[in-house]
Amino acid sequence: MAISRRTFSKLTLAAFGAGALGSTAVAGNLPAPFDKPGSVRIALVRYLSTGDFFESYLAGAKAQAEALGVDLQVFDSRQDAKRQAEMVDQAIALGVDGIIIQHGPTDPLKAAAKRAVDAGIKVVAFDVNVENDKIPQIEQSDRDLARLVLEQVIRDNGESFKAAFVYVAGIAPFDRRNETWKAFKVKYPGIQEVATFGTMDNPIAGSVAAQARLALAAHPDITVIFAPYDEFARGVKMAVDDAKLSSQIKIYSADISTPDIGAMREPGSSWVATAATNPAVVGRVSVRALAMLLAGEDPGRNIIVPPTLITQAQLRDADIKDMESLGTKLPQFYRADVALPAWLPLPHDK
Repeated sequence: MAISRRTFSKLTLAAFGAGALGSTAVAGNLPAPFDKPGSVRIALVRYLSTGDFFESYLAGAKAQAEALGVDLQVFDSRQDAKRQAEMVDQAIALGVDGIIIQHGPTDPLKAAAKRAVDAGIKVVAFDVNVENDKIPQIEQSDRDLARLVLEQVIRDNGESFKAAFVYVAGIAPFDRRNETWKAFKVKYPGIQEVATFGTMDNPIAGSVAAQARLALAAHPDITVIFAPYDEFARGVKMAVDDAKLSSQIKIYSADISTPDIGAMREPGSSWVATAATNPAVVGRVSVRALAMLLAGEDPGRNIIVPPTLITQAQLRDADIKDMESLGTKLPQFYRADVALPAWLPLPHDK
């Protein structure tokens, strides 16, 4: 659908720097509507965009969109739930063919997601529950992700210790990770959660570090911190380093990036394990699932990208220094064979 510069500017003024990705021609026979490169337009409407995970996720989504010859419009709400819902409406007004909703709280988004579906737009959701059976849910298997790293906690620390937990309620992946944490505390009653804190205030790591400093001062007997988001873990590590408690405390997280790998490999680092999916792969899967819907295919109600446990010892022993070498030396981390029909072209590096 063609729109004027004036109309486009009006509709996207509130997007605060939303970016667009131009399409490229795709060779080979593709099903409609992808048989005409540049004819399909999709929107990625993001709640979270701060941190390496989300930069990598976006890069993966862009790479897959380019491989398909799709125009991708990116909207960043910067953790403003009301604005994110408004951006879904902006995407509807632009007449896009499909929308990816990435993270965000359920209540303000489920009505916006329904409006998109009612307008005939295909929608997928990554790590946000919009409570709509017509919208496939993409997730990192957050319960498995938490389980993998918590099993490592038990292996490293036994069944009895004092712990802090970093958590913000109302965000689907955090809530799912919290469910697993609660189940572990029931299974291992020797775990004492003596401090709980967390915030999504920007900068997230710095804000969490301030909270962690207070928690460590109030509870000097903490030996384990479960921080199941890498921005949380970075903040906690700052506080632990500042308090010179690296030899006393072990940090366990979720997600991974090149800076995270560097932080885990530091001599004497307290950050000892994480469980993660490759965020670039998750971004690609999100676009692939939406492409299947647009082609009239069913990607499934729940699309799960399996996680991998990554320990400090693995990183050091295999001399893994960045995401590229992580993918090379842990090949299960490098790709996910989900939402992958035979006709769908992958980016050139795959």
